[in-house]
Amino acid sequence: MIEFFFSAGPKGGVLGLLVAGAVFGIVLALSFELARISKMYDYRSFCRTLLGRGWFLFEICYLIQLLLILAVIGSAAGELTASNFNMPPIAGTLALMALVGILTFNGSHVIKRVLASWSILLYGVYLLLFILAFKAFGADIKSTYSQATVGAGWLSGGILYSGYNVAVVPAVLFAVTSHKKRRETIGAGLLAGAIAVIPAILFFVAMMGQYPKIGDQPVPANFLMSTLDIGWLALIFQIVVFGTFVETGAALLHALNQRLEISFSEGGKRLPRAARPIVAISFLMIAIFAGHQFGIVGLIASGYGLLTLAFIAVLILPLLTVGVWKIAKNDDI
Repeated sequence: MIEFFFSAGPKGGVLGLLVAGAVFGIVLALSFELARISKMYDYRSFCRTLLGRGWFLFEICYLIQLLLILAVIGSAAGELTASNFNMPPIAGTLALMALVGILTFNGSHVIKRVLASWSILLYGVYLLLFILAFKAFGADIKSTYSQATVGAGWLSGGILYSGYNVAVVPAVLFAVTSHKKRRETIGAGLLAGAIAVIPAILFFVAMMGQYPKIGDQPVPANFLMSTLDIGWLALIFQIVVFGTFVETGAALLHALNQRLEISFSEGGKRLPRAARPIVAISFLMIAIFAGHQFGIVGLIASGYGLLTLAFIAVLILPLLTVGVWKIAKNDDI
């Protein structure tokens, strides 16, 4: 949010997030419906349906993005452990690797249940954070917004932010295999767009109690927590954030395993179950090494912008054109 919305100011940042939520909803709805009518729920098969022979362009971008996201969460997990639990950063990264390995070993059913239950917990903690931040810094937040103007770049920031994040949509299609009707997929997509952006808006508004200095912090959540100085909330928040790192990494790496599973099945073989955590942990190790070399802020600043443009070209624009056409001509509603 710092990278894409902070420069637009307090009001512009919220407008940008609303734009991002709208794009999230539309792209998710189209993706879910295209996956349903084509029965393609792994990202390679889905992209073959959408992009034809150009499907590999998405995979190249996805693998780069996968390493970038894993590097960011690996670096953040290490920093979170060091700053909050007085442990060496390597302890956080090893714990992340172990938990991701366990989830990827257990497969889709367990990962879906963990994603759903942890998201409810995450939502509750962000809401609590917003309430307590407003209680502590309410006057500062109101003053910040009363004096703020709508800065430039909120529209482009919202589009670019959503362009980067919706790139993971083909990787989570395994979660909607039970949807049988168009109203289910479209409804789920639009609802997911709103659900995704509300915690971000709550957190962004809470940050405005420490505007503008919070924009210089490598992990703004940690800075906000230290400013609130509520020990029990900080502990709960850090545990939930760490768990979110785990579920993010597990979902993205599970998608890679699903893609490998399809490739193996096309050759008449089956991906060994034990290979799933090995693949996951190997990618994590490579990414975490990159994270330690370049740092979390540098990774975000250098990687997100270019990948955003690439995913707009290879996913969002094809969905809004070819995807809409394929959905419109299909009579299975």
